[in-house]
Amino acid sequence: MIAKKMIKYIEGSSVTRAMFEEGKRLAQEFGQENVYDFSLGNPSVEPPQLVKQAFIQTLEEEEPCYVHGYMNNSGYEEVREKIAQSLNRRFGTGFSQKNILMTVGAAGGLNVILKTLLDPGDQVVAFAPYFGEYNNYVANYDGEMAVVAPNPPSFQPRAEELEAKLTPRTKAVIINNPNNPTGVVYSEETICQLAAVLEKKQKEFGTAIYLISDEPYRELVYDGAQAPYLTKYYKNTIVGYSYSKSLSLPGERIGYLVIPSEAEDFENIVSAANIANRILGFVNAPSLQQLVVAKCLEASTNVEAYDRNRRKLYDALTEYGYHCVKPEGAFYLWVEALEPDDGAFVARAKEYHLLLVPGSSFMCPGYVRIAYCVDPEMIERSLPAFRRLAENYQK
Repeated sequence: MIAKKMIKYIEGSSVTRAMFEEGKRLAQEFGQENVYDFSLGNPSVEPPQLVKQAFIQTLEEEEPCYVHGYMNNSGYEEVREKIAQSLNRRFGTGFSQKNILMTVGAAGGLNVILKTLLDPGDQVVAFAPYFGEYNNYVANYDGEMAVVAPNPPSFQPRAEELEAKLTPRTKAVIINNPNNPTGVVYSEETICQLAAVLEKKQKEFGTAIYLISDEPYRELVYDGAQAPYLTKYYKNTIVGYSYSKSLSLPGERIGYLVIPSEAEDFENIVSAANIANRILGFVNAPSLQQLVVAKCLEASTNVEAYDRNRRKLYDALTEYGYHCVKPEGAFYLWVEALEPDDGAFVARAKEYHLLLVPGSSFMCPGYVRIAYCVDPEMIERSLPAFRRLAENYQK
């Protein structure tokens, strides 16, 4: 008999992953070219050429016992120092290697920091819509999730609603910017308002409230948008980052945490995060991937390709009568379902071989997420299906 907690996880298993598996089944039945899978945020753009060169160079030039050996649980010191200096150049911060902990992707990093911070019953606040796995990550450590309601049509978080959710049991607030699933970039004004609320409530409660900034989409921004670097606005910020999107390396599972020296209880947080990295079973981030990304800190994925997909899909769907949030970042289009029940709308879309993810999976019913990190030819082939789906509802 499996653990009772795992039974709940199975019952709430990822709809996104289920749609991805359904896409494979439909492709076998109807042909890959006749199925339009927009379910999974799996980058379609190849990694920069520099990444391939870095793999080869690392394997050919470095000592095998160094490349494949154990290291400090935080990761190679020289890798962490290079990342820290890169962040300092880009954002005017003052980090060093002691502020960086290499992790098994952003998901691994979030689990490490939540394991580090949460006691049973501690509260974590997130802004809907948000990546549904946050619920599971918080539950892993017996925390309790509190949800700030969505704020359409802008989907900028509302500071006054955050303030209403905060209690003396609040240990952390998670923010995802640019946002999955909306593609919205939270503005500097929004960040300043949230930081002011957190500062106020920390003083009122006499506790530390940590702002966990989940940033795998930081480099994927359009039309001149910029995502503020949160450690500059609130000292108790901890940043989780991943190279899954910025270098198109989702399967390599490599990222890092930034823990600023100014954060309250810094020394203990770093020590505990190192232990969490070990006892959660990661031990340390993959050695080869650490050395590779350290050689590619100035490289970036082909954001222009995603931008072309974004404009093509947004323009076409708005022409067909869909109401969409125009994304400023990430690679998702957030679309209002054509009926109140987003699950029923997703089921109807599947009749046209369109695989979408219901907004309910992101704690925001009435919408669907479309991942446009796909082959542009598939987008072109899918447009008649989107048109017919809209026409069906218009009738």
